[in-house]
Amino acid sequence: MTEAKQPVFSMTGFARIAGRVSETLGFSLSLKSVNHRFLDLHMRLPQGTEGIEIQLRRILKEKLRRGHVEVTLNLERSQKAEAGYDHALVAAYVEAFRAAAAEHRLTAEPDLNSVFRLPGVLMAESRNSEEELRGLEEAVLRESDALVAALETMRAQEGSVLANELRAGMSRLRELVDEAALLREKVQQAYFERLSQRMKAMLDGGFDQDRILQEAALIAERSDVEEEVTRLRTHIDHFTGLLDQGGEVGKKLDFLLQEMNREANTLLSKTSGVAGNGTRITEAGLGMKSEIEKAREQVQNLE
Repeated sequence: MTEAKQPVFSMTGFARIAGRVSETLGFSLSLKSVNHRFLDLHMRLPQGTEGIEIQLRRILKEKLRRGHVEVTLNLERSQKAEAGYDHALVAAYVEAFRAAAAEHRLTAEPDLNSVFRLPGVLMAESRNSEEELRGLEEAVLRESDALVAALETMRAQEGSVLANELRAGMSRLRELVDEAALLREKVQQAYFERLSQRMKAMLDGGFDQDRILQEAALIAERSDVEEEVTRLRTHIDHFTGLLDQGGEVGKKLDFLLQEMNREANTLLSKTSGVAGNGTRITEAGLGMKSEIEKAREQVQNLE
């Protein structure tokens, strides 16, 4: 049975879910990812939810491979919860105020407006209770798999678009390489004739003509671009094969593009200064470099 190929994932994506812990407490959890060399998790969670953060880090490290991922958890309390206050804490503040007043023989009474501004008095300012934290953790982790799946779906869709663009770029690159291959023999012959004429002119018949032709042929052979054309074709085949294979291919594709760029540079250096078809090969080589650079920019966003 043929193994199903894996999708190619972009590192760009977004997903969000919302849920409720109770009638008075809801939450929203979002994931936003962009490209990065490694997996870089940036957590934005409310104070007191360290346990949830640890669990989310573990889940995301199991599911994702690369990308800068921002994880944001927001809590949403109903109006009822916001209107509540910590009765025990208010009583303690009032008792402390009256004790201090009696100690210093003052007749002042505590001001409730001032008391409600003290840390932790209003429910909206208080820390989450242990029961709420347990419920929040259960609810968030229950939804986490669906959230990551939604992010991966978007990343796969973006990756499919990028893969198609890269295949089109490789097709254009192959056309330019094939053009250079067709022109190669004519360029080599022109280069040989040019060298022969220059060497004859410089030596003015003072040396063996056959030896001159041999030296010219050797130099012309060194300027041949056949090896560069062959390597470029091999790299293009490998590149498209990796795209078809899918999975975590971004770094491998980037390495192949670096190799392609090196071959294109060598091809250009060998054909510089040769008139006629040499100029056309130079133009093809510049086109190769342009396609390679476009592909490198796109590959940076692949997982």
